[in-house]
Amino acid sequence: MPKNPIATIDVVGFAEPMVVELYPAHAPNTVRNFISLANKGFYEGLTFHRIIKNFMIQGGGSQQPLSPIRGEFQQNGHANPILHERGVISMARTQVPDSATSQFFIVHKDSPHLNGLYAAFGKLVSGFETLDQIASVRTAFQDRPVEDVVIRKLTVETFGVAYPTPVFVSGR
Repeated sequence: MPKNPIATIDVVGFAEPMVVELYPAHAPNTVRNFISLANKGFYEGLTFHRIIKNFMIQGGGSQQPLSPIRGEFQQNGHANPILHERGVISMARTQVPDSATSQFFIVHKDSPHLNGLYAAFGKLVSGFETLDQIASVRTAFQDRPVEDVVIRKLTVETFGVAYPTPVFVSGR
C-alpha cells in the first residue's frame, strides 16, 4: 500500500512549516485537486486571508477563475469519516456544495459542527506551533489579518505515486 502524500506549507515569517498528511482514500478528488494546484505553484504568494482564533485559518484564495470540484462530504452524498479536529485540513466552499476550487482551511480547535459539511482531506503531522501562531495574529474587518500571512511555498511529496487530474464539476 502506498504512503499517503505529505504536503509542506512554508509560511513567510514562521520558522516551522506546517506538514500535512493527505488522505486520498477518504477524499480522492479533493486530494488530486490540491496536489495539482500545489504542483503548478498555484499557492505560492497567496495568503491566509481569513483567520479566526480557536476556529480555523483559511488560505489559498485567488482572483484566478478556477473550475470547481464535487465536494466529498456526507451532506453531498460522500462518506468522509474525517472529523474536523484540531489540525485537519478541509476545502472551503460557498453555500453551493460543489463550489470548492482552491481555498482550504486548517482547523485550529475541534469544530464538530463542520463534520459532514466540508470535504476534509488530511491532517497536520507537525507545525502545530505555526498553526497556533497564525491563529493568533491580529485581525481586522472580515477576519483579515492586519499584516499579510503569505504562503512562501506549498509542496507535496507523493512518494512516486502519480495522481491523476481532478474531476471538475461540468456545466460551470
